[in-house]
Amino acid sequence: MKTKVGIIGGGPSGLMLSQLLDLKGIDNVVLEKHTRDYVLGRIRAGVLEHGFAELMREAQCGERMDAEGEIHEGFYIAENNEKKRVDLAGHTGGNSVVVYGQTELTRDLYDARAAMNGKVIHEALDVKPHDINTKNPYLTYRQGDETFRIDCDFIIGADGFHGVSRKSIPKDVLKEYEKVYPFGWLGVLSRTKPVSPELIYAKSDRGFALCSLRSQVLSRYYIQVPLTDSTDDWSDEAFWDELKARLPDDVAANLETGPSIEKSIAPLRSFVAEPMRYGNMFLAGDAAHIVPPTGARGLNSAASDIYYLYHGLVDHYLKGDDTGLDSYSDRALARVWKAQRFSWWMTTLLHSFPDAIPYDRKLQQTDLEYLFSSEAAMTSLAENYVGLPF
Repeated sequence: MKTKVGIIGGGPSGLMLSQLLDLKGIDNVVLEKHTRDYVLGRIRAGVLEHGFAELMREAQCGERMDAEGEIHEGFYIAENNEKKRVDLAGHTGGNSVVVYGQTELTRDLYDARAAMNGKVIHEALDVKPHDINTKNPYLTYRQGDETFRIDCDFIIGADGFHGVSRKSIPKDVLKEYEKVYPFGWLGVLSRTKPVSPELIYAKSDRGFALCSLRSQVLSRYYIQVPLTDSTDDWSDEAFWDELKARLPDDVAANLETGPSIEKSIAPLRSFVAEPMRYGNMFLAGDAAHIVPPTGARGLNSAASDIYYLYHGLVDHYLKGDDTGLDSYSDRALARVWKAQRFSWWMTTLLHSFPDAIPYDRKLQQTDLEYLFSSEAAMTSLAENYVGLPF
């Protein structure tokens, strides 16, 4: 098989790029090792920054997002028994975020690819990129006992942190930066009315908590837990009791509880790989960078990668201009590191660190007090949260 762009990974990043390229008449193939149902069964974040929402609309996939998504013009930061609102719209000239579950977003992208007869190959096992540092790269994959080959001009590695793409770059070329945090997030999805119309980030002596939502009847809640914990350690009742203990009294009193639909623990890490291009292979999304979920930058950072790749590939094929592709790694990494800084700062500001000394805790408290006393600090938070320009 021959194509112009071979995309490894059928998550939102790979599907988004595939859809955008197809709309411009640029042939591409997506290889995904799992089934469609498996991909759609993954529970992920659902806060979309302004630029991501615009990209969904450009991909002609934003109709359901615009109809069902929750527009949020602010969120709350709570400390012990008090909560204060961050006015996103007021500090960014009217910008906001859209709360729309990643599962639904991925479903919209799948439906769009199907409507255009897009080439998405599921259960493509043992995917391997070859000759990536030449003008004739190709991909191989296996289905059953048969091995297939796809010749292409470019390979896009959108196959996540554990994927094969990044590992295909020589070790003497690749440089990796990583910070692992000493805690994780225990998340519960429940069919309950959200306790707040806007997200609540809660800092308490017992640890961090987050009140989020997927819709008006579907809530997503998180609490900070030690990395040694497992979901077996947390019954639904224990989770709800601990969540209430970390929220302001008035919020806890109004919290509607119920059986968990899904329960999982996600470790927190920061990670960046440089460069994001090697030869004719480009990394995108989690294949190149990971952020803690505190600042809601993970999926949104992937969106900016896709934006740069999309425009670079369009310029290459339709204009004969390789400027965008040649500058991709530098441009993408510049924005990635800003997202890293913001996610690290939000995580440091709101979590309890087990090795923190009294000095650290005083600085954390001072940082939070300064945030709500300074228009400039609040504007910086709001600009980063709604999304910096691509």
